[in-house]
Amino acid sequence: MDKLTKSDLLSLEQYSTKRSDFRSRVMAHKKNRRIALGEHINLYFEDRLTMHYQVQEMLRAEKIFEAHGIDEELDTYNPLIPDGANLKATMMIEYHDIDQRQRALASLVGVESKIWIQVQGFEKVYPISDEDLERSDENKTSAVHFLRFEFDQGSLDAAKAGADIGMGVDHKNYRHEVKNLDEAQRLALVADFM
Repeated sequence: MDKLTKSDLLSLEQYSTKRSDFRSRVMAHKKNRRIALGEHINLYFEDRLTMHYQVQEMLRAEKIFEAHGIDEELDTYNPLIPDGANLKATMMIEYHDIDQRQRALASLVGVESKIWIQVQGFEKVYPISDEDLERSDENKTSAVHFLRFEFDQGSLDAAKAGADIGMGVDHKNYRHEVKNLDEAQRLALVADFM
C-alpha cells in the first residue's frame, strides 16, 4: 500500500466540511478489521484509510497546519500502513474496571509477543511488536501495543486464494483462539496483501 503524503490530506477547513461523511466511511470500513480475541484483547488492523483518518483527526485536534507538523504526523502514522507482505494492528487490552485492568496488565507481561495469525496449512505467525518504543517492563504490560505480522509468500498466496485465517493468544494467563475469521473479516485483511 502506498504511504500517505501531504497531497492526500485535506486542509483543516476542507476536513471540517467533509469530516462527518469521511468518518462514517471509515467506521464502516473498520467494522470488519476489528478482531476480538476473547473478552479483553482486541486487534484493530490498520491500513491506508484508517491511518488517513487518524492523521486527519490528529491535525484537527492539534490544529496543525504547518508543513513541519504535518510531516511529523505522517512520519508517526505511515509506518502503520501494511506494505503487501504483512498485517499491522493496534492491540488493545480493554477492561472497563480500572482495578481489574491494572491487575490484568500485571499478569499479562509479554502478551504482545504471544498473539498469532495462522493461514490454513501454514505455521503460526507471531508479531514483531512495539517497534517505535518499549511498552512493557518486568512488572506490567501496556494496554496498547503495535504489532506487525510478516508472512512468507506461500502464506500470502494461500490467503489470497481463499485459505482460512485463524488468530489467537498463547499467553499463560490469557488463551483464546478464533479458528476461522468470518468471510468479511478475511477479505478485509487479505486486501492488505494486494
